[in-house]
Amino acid sequence: MRKHLEIFPVTGLPEVAAGADLAALIADGTDLRDGDVVSVTSKIVSKAEGRLTYGTRQEAIDAELVRVVAQRGDTRIVQTRHGLVMAAAGTDTSNTAPGTVLLLPVDPDESARSLRSALKERYDVNVGVVVTDTLGRPWRTGQTDVAIGAAGVRVVEDLRGTTDSHGNVLAVTEPALADEIAGASELVKGKADGVPVAVLRGLEDVVLPVGSDGPGARALVRDAEHDMFSLGTREAARAAVLDRQPPAGPREADTAVWSDLPGVDGVRLEVGGNAVTVVGEDPVTVGVVAERLAVLLHAEGYGVAVRPGPGSAATVTFGSRSR
Repeated sequence: MRKHLEIFPVTGLPEVAAGADLAALIADGTDLRDGDVVSVTSKIVSKAEGRLTYGTRQEAIDAELVRVVAQRGDTRIVQTRHGLVMAAAGTDTSNTAPGTVLLLPVDPDESARSLRSALKERYDVNVGVVVTDTLGRPWRTGQTDVAIGAAGVRVVEDLRGTTDSHGNVLAVTEPALADEIAGASELVKGKADGVPVAVLRGLEDVVLPVGSDGPGARALVRDAEHDMFSLGTREAARAAVLDRQPPAGPREADTAVWSDLPGVDGVRLEVGGNAVTVVGEDPVTVGVVAERLAVLLHAEGYGVAVRPGPGSAATVTFGSRSR
């Protein structure tokens, strides 16, 4: 149990521009000590790395996403090349010149490693670094900061197999330490206060030894195999199936064969009329995808039936919409 934790803002930082020396700016603004954790808002990391692009925000989102998870009106929840699922691909147009959009760092973990290394080499302090960004959460109103990059900190505390105070064995408990650090630091940074950096003191047990950066925040991204919601929402189902028009041409060409389903390796969809056939090599994976697709279509108000096919295939048929 930690006895004491301090969180304080690093104030007085100037406006950050491309090429800025973040290590120097942070070290000049506070008295860092071994075992501290430096929490840095991704926005100033992106500015220092020159991640400003010209064009509209929608164009920037298109360039940064790998798939659309959900869409409602102009709002898009997408998965980025980093593996993050977030609104607008993490792009930002606040406090930037008209016609420009700020993108996330290319590799937030590498950004964290570089900052940590610079602070050690130049100021001889062993600190952890967390790069943060703001995310909304399914089933919860509001936003909070989470770690999108990390170096020199344990990002997860694996308590599985240990026992609680009543002797019960913990089976799934894995506190996301890096996300907890990000959320705690936001309490002193604030959205409108212009404070992009905070220091947390009292987390020496979380900071790794010099030379060990850890797996980074990428370890917090759940892969598609373990993500129960990787196929997105009913809007995603509509975009993926209901709004897709078959190619023009003869009757025999009225079936559209899609590429691999995003997030599910080795599976493709064959769409024709009011039926979607899920085809793959593993019958278990095919069945899982078919059932997920059926649930999404049902949520959209369609009558749905799932029928196993020959080999590793299953067909999802949907009838008229009830609402």
